[in-house]
Amino acid sequence: MRFRAEIVDQDSLDHFLGVINMLADLTKICILHICPDKLSFILFGNPESGTVSLWCESRKENFFSTFEMEGLSVENHEISLQLSLEKVSSAWKSAHRAEAMKVKLSNKHSGSLKVCVKLRFFSGKSRIVAEYFPIQFIRTNFWNEMQELTVPYSNVSIYLPALEIMKKFVKKLKPVGDHLIIEANQNGELNLKIESESLNVTIYFKNLENPPLENDSEDKDPEEMAIVHTDIKQVLHLITGIRGNPTRAVVHIVTNRIAYFEFLHENFSLKYIIPALP
Repeated sequence: MRFRAEIVDQDSLDHFLGVINMLADLTKICILHICPDKLSFILFGNPESGTVSLWCESRKENFFSTFEMEGLSVENHEISLQLSLEKVSSAWKSAHRAEAMKVKLSNKHSGSLKVCVKLRFFSGKSRIVAEYFPIQFIRTNFWNEMQELTVPYSNVSIYLPALEIMKKFVKKLKPVGDHLIIEANQNGELNLKIESESLNVTIYFKNLENPPLENDSEDKDPEEMAIVHTDIKQVLHLITGIRGNPTRAVVHIVTNRIAYFEFLHENFSLKYIIPALP
């Protein structure tokens, strides 16, 4: 297996490091899935145990000027490895002065991801700094499980309000209780609710847009609410971790099962599943 990539454009490098820092805020460890045309950062959760799932994907041309890879074989032309995003993000704190970066697979330390960053100093001098990050290759018998997260048969799909506004309200709801009820309909209404023994609070959003449902039917009442009970900490962790202003932000609700969030940015997409509470 072989992988080598390079970023030489300053804006592309800044955006890529921003994506890495965002993902490190959302999950400490992930699977890096390398294909000939794209990179994917993956976290597979288990709805039965209440853990979240994540899939962040970007095409190679969005960031890289050079992108070369050879998979395990002709039949398995891809690479999958486990990586600590927390370590990568921490090591790249100084990379805001970087003007170029090279990434490659290395045999050092029984397998690692080598990252070389060219730093430019105020004096005009530059220096190459290399870091080796330990990795663990994913065995091929697990590759079939690495299927991209897809929109399930949802009861309601609705565009989210501005994330800063949503984050402000969820933060205010957090001291009231741990269970956040998300309910929405196909008539542009989204409610965030907390119910406790001493206090019930509901935040109402109206006149939002709804993307069409694949399973939509004329018999469906657009005002019928789809409801999912979630862990408010998981919701707040997501909307606090999202960076920038996505061009598309949608939540798909499968009643009593999951809240499936989709965020589309100019250079990458992020899908995030929060399971319903039992």
